[in-house]
Amino acid sequence: MTLTLLTEAELLAQPADDYMSDAQQQFFRALLLSQRGELQARIAEALETLRERETSSDPADIGSAEEQRQWQLRQLERERKLLDKLDQALAHLARGEYGWCRETGEAIGLKRLLLRPTASLCVEAKERQEQREIHLRDRDQ
Repeated sequence: MTLTLLTEAELLAQPADDYMSDAQQQFFRALLLSQRGELQARIAEALETLRERETSSDPADIGSAEEQRQWQLRQLERERKLLDKLDQALAHLARGEYGWCRETGEAIGLKRLLLRPTASLCVEAKERQEQREIHLRDRDQ
């Protein structure tokens, strides 16, 4: 038996009662796995670029190359964190927890998941989290 994945339009056209149905879970599993594969390829390419760096004797070139290297390392760290989030989302999917807010238990929503497939909080919970972070940052300054 072959499973036909929903298109984005078909996903959004489904009734609210179908939220996180098998078909919707398959759609998001395929999306997460696709994004994970693309990200792994980018990480591998960036690591290869870092390994192949040419050395120069000109101090200006050395400084520029080091600045570029530091930028690439920061980018790699961000991508590694995103890879971790994709893995967490796939684990939540496997446990039947994907698509549900980890704070409130409410549906995160298809549109939000399409924009940010790694989302684990509904919009309201995410806004509360950001407000707490702003409050703590302001307090610490």
